[in-house]
Amino acid sequence: MSPSPAALLAPVFALAFWTFLVLLRLAFVRIRAGLCGQISPGDFRLGESPQVPAPVTLVNRNYMNLLELPVLFYALSLILVAQPALAGPWAPGLQWAYVGLRIVHSVVHQSYNNVLHRLAVFAASNAVLVTLWTLAALRLAGT
Repeated sequence: MSPSPAALLAPVFALAFWTFLVLLRLAFVRIRAGLCGQISPGDFRLGESPQVPAPVTLVNRNYMNLLELPVLFYALSLILVAQPALAGPWAPGLQWAYVGLRIVHSVVHQSYNNVLHRLAVFAASNAVLVTLWTLAALRLAGT
């Protein structure tokens, strides 16, 4: 039996909401740095200049991370909703695992930022994403 569309879309909404929270935090740290005279609008004319303080760059980098590989998560999630035969009962659990790992990655990245811890969580999230795609592809091949 295939999961309901709601079960497949709830993790998508959760990750999108998390991404919006990180975007809000990015706006906050940029505005604060601007008000403190640490940055100016010109520092973002061509991306981020070397004058942008590390805490601002770090949040921006994490936000960019949330717009890179998660695109494959969003795409697969929509495919699973459109083609329910590709979504086995394993799909929502793996989707939530992916979302949880991406949130943990953000928390590590934006807090104590231990690169090895961050890498471990990032690698685990990617393994979950590859597993999702592989299981869906295997179901496609079997139809």
